[in-house]
Amino acid sequence: MRVTLAEDSTLLREGLVRLLAEEGHEVVAAVGDAGALLAAVAAEQPDVVVADVRMPPTHTDEGLRAALQIRERWPGVGVLVLSQYVERRYAVDLLTGQPEGVGYLLKDRVAQVGEFLDALVRVGEGGAAFDPEVVRQLLARTTHTDPLSRLTERERMVLDHMAQGRTNATIAQQLHVSQSAVEKHVNAIFDKLDLSHVTGYSRRVLAVLRYLGS
Repeated sequence: MRVTLAEDSTLLREGLVRLLAEEGHEVVAAVGDAGALLAAVAAEQPDVVVADVRMPPTHTDEGLRAALQIRERWPGVGVLVLSQYVERRYAVDLLTGQPEGVGYLLKDRVAQVGEFLDALVRVGEGGAAFDPEVVRQLLARTTHTDPLSRLTERERMVLDHMAQGRTNATIAQQLHVSQSAVEKHVNAIFDKLDLSHVTGYSRRVLAVLRYLGS
């Protein structure tokens, strides 16, 4: 997989370059600011971008804004955003555009190499990958929300995993239930969120958007 990195910490950036190379990925560019990131994506057209939310010069949201521009200008490029903290608006901003091929991980997750690499591949292949801690904090803020309040505890757990970008088969493994049971829960979620008869859009994506945006 061809990867472009954008991280202003030289130590972390070089560590990621080495890790990805060892795993057989090709790092086509590794830069330290948002302007250089956009230029690198225009030149290289990578499969996926890994970008820090906060980069020079203000260290606020330069990386996020660059990520959103990439999603708009090069929709085929996956974007995996890294953040030091859970920032709800950033996750919602990423999903309210084109929700395929996006991810949001806390930087602590990078230290868990297997999970980071799994998220990178999922995003690069057009899936989604959201940090479990991000999803948990979003879930805690939506417990009062209708129609989400109509979901059972098990259905909320399934939607939690859907928001992380997991497939039904993976959710079944994580929850130690059958895949058919997960499929029933997913259908119940669609019913309770009034998505059963939606056509022309991914009901799975719409359910996650409603979940994160509420």
